[in-house]
Amino acid sequence: MSDRVVENSSAEDVKVERVLVTGASGYIACHVVKQLLESGSFIVRGTVRNLNNEKKVKPLKNLCPGSKYPLELAEAELLDEHCWERAMVDCKYVIHMASPFPASNPRDESELIEPAVEGTINVLQACSKANIKRVVLTSSIVAITSGNLDSKRELTEEDWSVENQCGPYEKSKLMAEKAAWDFVKNLPADKKFELVVINPGLVYGPVLHGSNCTSMEIPTRLLERQIPMLPRLHFGVVDVRDLAKAHITALTSVKGPGNRYIAVNKGIWLKDTAKILNDEFRPQGYRVPTAVCPSFGMYVYSLFDSGIRMILPALGKEMSLSNKKIKEDLGFDPIDVEKTLIDMAYSMIEQGFVKKTPKYLGPPENRSTSTDTQPSQ
Repeated sequence: MSDRVVENSSAEDVKVERVLVTGASGYIACHVVKQLLESGSFIVRGTVRNLNNEKKVKPLKNLCPGSKYPLELAEAELLDEHCWERAMVDCKYVIHMASPFPASNPRDESELIEPAVEGTINVLQACSKANIKRVVLTSSIVAITSGNLDSKRELTEEDWSVENQCGPYEKSKLMAEKAAWDFVKNLPADKKFELVVINPGLVYGPVLHGSNCTSMEIPTRLLERQIPMLPRLHFGVVDVRDLAKAHITALTSVKGPGNRYIAVNKGIWLKDTAKILNDEFRPQGYRVPTAVCPSFGMYVYSLFDSGIRMILPALGKEMSLSNKKIKEDLGFDPIDVEKTLIDMAYSMIEQGFVKKTPKYLGPPENRSTSTDTQPSQ
């Protein structure tokens, strides 16, 4: 695959620091790119797998068309180790968000783990060669929570998932993050760069990138009533806008290097997620399920559905995660969860990911504010 770079910035901008965002067309990365462009403080270069893929490239170009420094784009393939150094030319910072695209339901966990680790190391090796000052790496709370939810205590950045209690996806995130820390630790002094890791929870919030993603699965299933009852599941959630801001703050924070940060607002039960959506959207014709399925029923369903079998270990377990460190170091000030969910749902309906009903009113800010009141004479 070509590693072409599209340069847009003028020579007079050489003193402005350039940041590379890998996997720029992703759900979270689009928000990172947008906020970076809006700040006017950086020249932003994003990587995509194919510059000719309009479905991925067009939303990026439309994020902030009037930005001070136009968005640059480069082609890069996560598992192609040779393309990354060129993508990083003249960059000072890297926000690494790209993830491999594994096959669903892998026959062997190595199909997930090996690409995750290899892709991370490919990018970090290039960072070392390109004299990058700082890398902000996106990991996940599943590198912290797996095997620890029975501890009945608040988990912090000091916690690591228990490897032999991880599923394939959880293990891939755990091993990739550990590989990153080990890689930086073992670099010679003249090749070292600063590393900051962000561990987000389940990410909700407005959709900018124009394609389906994992974060949209639960809201879609609820709004379209694809499930009749709710499993007793609890999630640590974060607004995608808060998460993007945390990544950007971590680029220059003096406290960031050498730290990992749990990025969550708070934990929320699935039944409470459903209630928030139901209160807003049932009057608009959406029949969001609100009844909770007994655990016994979930075990019965699991006999016929491998997807349900995967969530059985998490049933009824409340996730307690500390966001104290990210608040203190990075000024994390989370948006209210209710706003996060409602904003996301409206964006999904407006973009066609969820069908509009005959009663759908549209986002409140787009509704007519006209009245029958006559202007005063």
